[in-house]
Amino acid sequence: MFFRLFLLFTLLPVIELAILIKVGTVIGTLNTITLVIGTAVVGSFMVRKEGIGVVYRFQRNMREGIFPAEELIDGAMVLVAGALLVTPGFVTDIIGFLLVFPVSRRRIKILVRRHIEKKISSSINIHTRRF
Repeated sequence: MFFRLFLLFTLLPVIELAILIKVGTVIGTLNTITLVIGTAVVGSFMVRKEGIGVVYRFQRNMREGIFPAEELIDGAMVLVAGALLVTPGFVTDIIGFLLVFPVSRRRIKILVRRHIEKKISSSINIHTRRF
C-alpha cells in the first residue's frame, strides 16, 4: 500500500508536469495556463451542480427511510472529482471529469464495486480455510 501511494504522489506529478510542458510547447504557455484555469472553473461548477444533486437525493432517501448507500458513494466520488479538477494538470482533469459525469461515474462505480467485492471475497476465503 505504501509503495502504491508513493508512486501516486511522485509519479503522477512528474507525468502531469511533462504533459504540461509538452502542451505548453505546442499551444503556448498562456494558452496552457488558460486551459488549466478553465478546466478548474468548469470543473468546479460541475462539481457544485452534481454535489447539490447528490445531497438532494440523499435527503430524499433519508425522508423515505431508505439508506442512501449509492448517494454516499456518489458523494465521495464527486468530492474526489472536485479535488482532482482543481489540481493543475490534464491527467487529473480527465479523471476528475470522468468522476463528475453521472454516466461515467456509474460505470466507474460498477468497476470499483466489483473490485471491492473480489477483495472481500478473497479475504473471506483466506479466513475460512482450515488447516
